[in-house]
Amino acid sequence: MTFNQLNLEKELISNLNSLALTHLTPIQERSLPKALQGEDIVAKAKTGSGKTIAFSLPIIHTLNVKEFRIQSLVLAPTRELANQIANEIRKCSRHIHNVKVLTLCGGVPFKPQVASLYHGAHIVVGTPGRILKHIQEKNLDLNHIKQFVLDEADKMLDMGFYEDIEKVIEALPIKRQTMLFSATYEENIQALANEVMHNPSFIEVEEEEKPFIQQYFYEVNEHQKTAFIPALIQNHEAQSTLIFCNTKVQCDEVADELYNMGLDVLTLHSDLEQKERDETITLFAHKSYPILIATDVASRGLHIDDIDLVINYDLARDEKVHTHRIGRTARAGKGGLSISLFCENEVSYAQELSEFFDHTVKESIENISNEKDFIIDAPFRTLFINGGKKQKLRKGDILGALTAGVGLKKEQIGQIDSFDFCSYVAVKKEVIKEALEGLSNNKIKGKYFRVFEK
Repeated sequence: MTFNQLNLEKELISNLNSLALTHLTPIQERSLPKALQGEDIVAKAKTGSGKTIAFSLPIIHTLNVKEFRIQSLVLAPTRELANQIANEIRKCSRHIHNVKVLTLCGGVPFKPQVASLYHGAHIVVGTPGRILKHIQEKNLDLNHIKQFVLDEADKMLDMGFYEDIEKVIEALPIKRQTMLFSATYEENIQALANEVMHNPSFIEVEEEEKPFIQQYFYEVNEHQKTAFIPALIQNHEAQSTLIFCNTKVQCDEVADELYNMGLDVLTLHSDLEQKERDETITLFAHKSYPILIATDVASRGLHIDDIDLVINYDLARDEKVHTHRIGRTARAGKGGLSISLFCENEVSYAQELSEFFDHTVKESIENISNEKDFIIDAPFRTLFINGGKKQKLRKGDILGALTAGVGLKKEQIGQIDSFDFCSYVAVKKEVIKEALEGLSNNKIKGKYFRVFEK
């Protein structure tokens, strides 16, 4: 099924096509016709299945941009996911002028959010705790909400947000459309759906093929774990590796050890400010660093394609967390590769964990050799530009400055990301100096911007 077959405006379909979105995924095909009719839906959908589009299009379809008040509210479990949802909605609605999508998440200053709310918004995306705080302080007027979305509802309940969600719902109009998306459909999700929805349609894509993920389990000595990581990456020739630790302290320790081995690494955990977290995710997505070490803050809502290898430095605490971790290496229906390390006192748990999944192999770490001729490095480097959306600096402006201005070929330029006050562009490492000097010494869209290598 194509988007042309849906009852959508021509401008919206044209915009989707420009984003290379032509055919619906299975979850979109089954949910969108009902959602566009204003029905409540409960959809069992995993990360990477296209669910964000499934609830974004009904929001955009009914949006009255001339009515400058909050018309849709989306709740997500983490800041990362909330920001990615907001960006997806912005891209899908870019054919409409002056749409304001606002993110309200914890872990960032509260007062600037109050100021943004004072100036109004059409769509709000946020985490339950911060949304509830704004409601309690009467910063949020939700009386005109048409759609309410709970994304990754199972994760929000696992994180203890049930009461917060209930209180948020009490502030919403009774007459509204509610869409709930969850990777599982257990009793707590069913209870929530029964409480907040009116005669919902339940949607599950049973025929959806599970991506093939080859898993290896290696028993190692606790003090030798980090020493084996370079060899594991080299053996599988992974250009992009995501390593999971259970604590932020462990993340930093592993990062320090790998850095001392001469490897470029990034870390992602709750101690980082939101700007730092956004930059870290951007640099890794740009393939400017070969290794990202993260806690489970990144196991959900981290939408980065083409991660070659996931390494569980510490075993996940349960099979659900393990599933979300290894799923980072199998996005967009592609297969993937996962390696889990365990110690002598974890043998029984590792065995139990591996039995939950197909395609698992237990091998001896002694079979791993670091003699393979593979260099652990990233193909790109990223430039930071001190200008973004607020300065009317668009991705096309940066691309044009690098091609027409500096003389780079399009294939030498990678991903470009633009934020409110800054932008990032990935450039092949062979031409990074040429790109840096060219952007620093020449105007972009008639202005000089400060440019740094990250």
